[in-house]
Amino acid sequence: MVELHSNFTFSGAKDEVDGVQATQHSWHETLEITRGLTSWSELGFYIFTSASTRYGYQWVGDHIRPRVRAPESWHWPVGASLSLELGYQRHKFSQDTWTMEIRPIVDKKLGKWYLAFNPTMDRSFHGPGVRSGLGFSPNFKAAYDVTKKVSAVLEYYGNLGPVSGFDPFRDQQQQIIPAVDIDFGQNWEFNFGVGVGVTHSTEHLLVKMILGRRFNFGRGGDKK
Repeated sequence: MVELHSNFTFSGAKDEVDGVQATQHSWHETLEITRGLTSWSELGFYIFTSASTRYGYQWVGDHIRPRVRAPESWHWPVGASLSLELGYQRHKFSQDTWTMEIRPIVDKKLGKWYLAFNPTMDRSFHGPGVRSGLGFSPNFKAAYDVTKKVSAVLEYYGNLGPVSGFDPFRDQQQQIIPAVDIDFGQNWEFNFGVGVGVTHSTEHLLVKMILGRRFNFGRGGDKK
């Protein structure tokens, strides 16, 4: 699968802080390439870029992400998978340059509803975040099928700080994104949303889009 993650920050950080560039009026493009290994495992690779009139076009960094999931033959009552993401981002975009995240994913389809929860743990290996230890970054998605092709979506992305003691609320990252999923066929993925930050440390307003295409090279198997 090849996905293009696009977002534009209408209202974000206006000034550089500790060498990290301002984000306001920046356009971020992420290319995600995922290869299925078996019916229950895959390997993903990310290329991050950023563009703005202030800084020009820049390479941000790269991540790699292996993922495994509970096979459907196990007949679990919920979908369950686990991914490990490791990568580098340049200091001008993040003070923590080498990071890792462990992302459990639990999801369930209930009639017209789809629910997913990601209690993500993250860790810095180079930068000021090293001394904070393990961090907690929960994500949540709820989608409702308005029609057979269109789903109304509410997404939440958070970064609460170290598990040993969460950051004060104003220093946490809390973002809510009303969005829409459109079904263009089983080989396509499309999502569009508007993100609103509800704390001082979060991008205040952004627009994001995901466009993805699945490819089957004639080997059969699970297309999910």
